[in-house]
Amino acid sequence: QVQLVESGGGLVQAGGSLRLSCVASGRIFSIMTMGWYRQPPGKQRELVADITSGGSTNYVDSVKGRFTISRDNAKNTVYLQMNSLKPEDTAVYYCNGRRGPLGYWGQGTQVTVSS
Repeated sequence: QVQLVESGGGLVQAGGSLRLSCVASGRIFSIMTMGWYRQPPGKQRELVADITSGGSTNYVDSVKGRFTISRDNAKNTVYLQMNSLKPEDTAVYYCNGRRGPLGYWGQGTQVTVSS
């Protein structure tokens, strides 16, 4: 069983930055694809970015050039550096880990961007 715990959310003004962290328990972190999803109020959850075990990254178009996903396998941690934040980035951000048919979710962390 893998547990994911996010941190780093908060309230920030437009144009500001935040860094989200997600720490995973268990021993399979290094072989999992890790991702960050977000769910704005009243909308569906969407993939923001993910990173494979080999370090390949993928981003939704709306965050390209502003967000960076990275991982530290020694610390069982995945990060999401968010720069140039916009009010439309306001959402609950969730950490996800997956390996084959197995998938795990964190509890979410709120990010609020004021205009």
